[in-house]
Amino acid sequence: MTLDLKDHFVKYEALVQIVDAVFDRVKKEYPKEVFCREKCSDCCYAIFDLTLIEALYLKDHFLKKFSGLQKNQVLEIADKTDRALTKMKRKAFKEAKDGADQLEIIGKMSQERIRCPLLGEDNLCVMYDKRPITCRIYGIPTSTAGVSHICGRTNFKQGEPYPTLNMDKIYTQLQLLSAELVRDIKSEKIKMHEILIPVSMALVTDFDDEYLGVKKNG
Repeated sequence: MTLDLKDHFVKYEALVQIVDAVFDRVKKEYPKEVFCREKCSDCCYAIFDLTLIEALYLKDHFLKKFSGLQKNQVLEIADKTDRALTKMKRKAFKEAKDGADQLEIIGKMSQERIRCPLLGEDNLCVMYDKRPITCRIYGIPTSTAGVSHICGRTNFKQGEPYPTLNMDKIYTQLQLLSAELVRDIKSEKIKMHEILIPVSMALVTDFDDEYLGVKKNG
């Protein structure tokens, strides 16, 4: 990845700071309900995707932090994880094609647990400071498309009123940041900002000019 995306990463980090502030406020107001603590890795087995800006940010900092054997070990785990996710998604696609209920399929996938390749043997995230937004808000109440979500390990009770982070607004901001990036690098893939990438795929993908749709001079 040779493109200079520093300005875009600064904007992304500003959004991260906002999200962190919301989490900290809820944790301060509801200390008994928020369970998050060191080595609680429940969220590290959740299945979720990253927007383009998040994927590029994570990969950029991964390459800055790791090299040699340590880097290859993480990438090997990420490759195995990505193949497992691909197999799972193909199965879900086939079930949907065969007429299975989509909500039931989504429900089954949400119960699947696949270990994040960035979760170290000591049960600590090896990229904790640069972890994605989904990881940062896992322990507080959130809502997506009008449906509320709480971590199974918290003491929040489903249905009771709590400060709830509207993830639709966060996702919209991430999509906008991704769209700005695609525009500014003059990518030929004008809809690239819409793609969603698992953490494992973000780690193993070479985000070069060809992948990003950037024309080579001359």
